[in-house]
Amino acid sequence: MTMIHWQDHISSEPDVMFGKPCFKGTRIPVELILEKIAFGRPMEEILDGYPKLTRDSLQAAQLYALDAVRNDIFFPEA
Repeated sequence: MTMIHWQDHISSEPDVMFGKPCFKGTRIPVELILEKIAFGRPMEEILDGYPKLTRDSLQAAQLYALDAVRNDIFFPEA
């Protein structure tokens, strides 16, 4: 199993979605994908709906959430 680092997949840019954490190279907020995962949407359905994302992207979102809760991390205000 390859170790995924959420920082390789997620960034916060002031000029993209008002600085909300998004998947790099997209305007897809991590929050949106975490919500879909939380409500039980199948991974394949999410990937079909967002073709720029990969399985690693979805895992990175979950790892980001875990890290945020564990460490109270946040991106600086935009």
